[in-house]
Amino acid sequence: MDDNLKKIFPFAKNYKFNVVANIGFNVLYALFGTLGMVFIMPVLSVLFDEKKKEVITLPKYEGFFDALGNWKTYISYYVDQYSTEYGVQYGLMLTVGLVLVTFLLKNLSNYFALQNLTKLKNGVLRDLREKMFTKIISLPVSYYSEKRKGDVMARMLGDVNEVQNSFFMILELIVKEPLTIIFSLIAMISLSWKLTIFVFIFIPVSALIISVIGKSLKGKSTRAQQENGYLISITEETLSGLKVVKGYNAENYFSKIFDDSINRLYNLTNAIAKKNNLASPMSEFMGIVVIGVLLIYGGNLVLVEGSLKGSDFIAYIGLAYNILTPAKAISKASYQVKNGMAAAERVFEILDTPNVIRDTDQSVELKNFNDKIAIKNVTFSYNGEYNVLKNFNLEIPKGKTVALVGQSGSGKSTIANLLMRFYDVEQGELLIDGTNIKDIKLVSLRDQLGLVTQDSIMFNGSIADNVRIGKLNATDDEVIDALKIANAFEFVQNLPQGINTNIGDAGGKLSGGQKQRISIARAVLKNPPIMVLDEATSALDTESERLVQDALEKMMANRTSVVIAHRLSTIQKADLIVVMNRGEIAEQGTHDELLAKNGTYAKLVSLQSFES
Repeated sequence: MDDNLKKIFPFAKNYKFNVVANIGFNVLYALFGTLGMVFIMPVLSVLFDEKKKEVITLPKYEGFFDALGNWKTYISYYVDQYSTEYGVQYGLMLTVGLVLVTFLLKNLSNYFALQNLTKLKNGVLRDLREKMFTKIISLPVSYYSEKRKGDVMARMLGDVNEVQNSFFMILELIVKEPLTIIFSLIAMISLSWKLTIFVFIFIPVSALIISVIGKSLKGKSTRAQQENGYLISITEETLSGLKVVKGYNAENYFSKIFDDSINRLYNLTNAIAKKNNLASPMSEFMGIVVIGVLLIYGGNLVLVEGSLKGSDFIAYIGLAYNILTPAKAISKASYQVKNGMAAAERVFEILDTPNVIRDTDQSVELKNFNDKIAIKNVTFSYNGEYNVLKNFNLEIPKGKTVALVGQSGSGKSTIANLLMRFYDVEQGELLIDGTNIKDIKLVSLRDQLGLVTQDSIMFNGSIADNVRIGKLNATDDEVIDALKIANAFEFVQNLPQGINTNIGDAGGKLSGGQKQRISIARAVLKNPPIMVLDEATSALDTESERLVQDALEKMMANRTSVVIAHRLSTIQKADLIVVMNRGEIAEQGTHDELLAKNGTYAKLVSLQSFES
């Protein structure tokens, strides 16, 4: 628990002014709350005393603490003097006015304390979410093969909220409620230690005021909920498309979209809370106004008719408000703080996760690709038990197309994952122009690589937005040129808004072939020297495959390409075909050479010909 408290403090440091202001206003709240009781109790004791009024004399002043001990006598004396001079009704109205002013100051202090607490809570919420989002998109892909994305999202959204709502109840626990109880107890003991502690509680609050405030909140609350939904959508989409985000170095782009949304939500929640915070002080002050009316009416009953005891008012107003309410609040707050601690633990579990795939001080820039990719003696497993690649060796010269084929599980896609550095090589090394990719800065490595995956990852937005992930500052003309090369402009230009047409969640408004061609256009626009195609045509029908294959051939012209293929018809023109079997090379050569060998490749070709 202490560790989580220490981890929260750096986030709260940015809001030191709000912390200090909250504590200051809470001290004033407790002080004015007790003063309100002080102004009520001795006055009622004098005005509503059932015995005949005694003559009250002003005690001799013998120092501050002596005067403090006689506060009741001093107040009673001055009230008695005023009542004698102007009439008892005027004395009563003066004391009620003092009570109302004191409680107004108390509730204003409460309002300002809550406002500062709100800015602290919402500010820490915003900063925590920003840090968490940066963290979750910087963690390697391997982290999410073990974690459920939904759990990460729950921590990102639900648990961070719980920290915001519960953790800062600690300020109420250590300042506001205890001081209210302490001040009240001091005043009560000085009044009478025999006073009954059990009271029967609360003055009804004006429902009308609260409902009016509630209605004005409705519009803003709806917008906040919509923004919150958008926030969840961004988080889910970014995690689902993490390979594309990382492969195109688009982390900053998605962070900006996220930060814009979270700032809108920050402003909305502050505006909502401003009115929510007004509800509690307003309702209590309205309750005190009701008490004021009752005091005037009840005072007349005591003074004129003698049918009501003033002691009832002392019990209700003094003890119920100033002891029971904060005691109940402390109990509730301590429970909420425990929830906040548990939520904080889950949040910091992610924030404290070390990122194993990251730049080091020795990382170098890879400015361009000049020679070859070399995979040397690479052995790799995803789970530490079963080796997907076994002592694998391969050279991919610049400008050549190398195809990897083989049955599922033979390790083809693993080569793509290692090349993009979604995972790190365990044994052996992967070199680009003689430099180990572990020693190359991630951004500059991925700048040299383009990725087209089997499951064309699309984001909710326009076609232009999706293509521009490859080059964020691209003009519309550049986007259209890329779409033309990818054989996609033909269908895009017929859409209602052309390249600005929204494609829906995960590109739901497009067919598989259309999505794949937009994915290729994205890679074309990025224009990297090395292209990695991971089964880019395997999920397509024959017509779509023909269009996509044509687009791929245009894109791969004069470019270094690593093609992972399931359909062998798509890689017949490759400079080198590598047939993989259980993480090792079974055979390699050109299409014609491998057919002549009449080995594994020839069998795969005859099987696919038979199937088609």
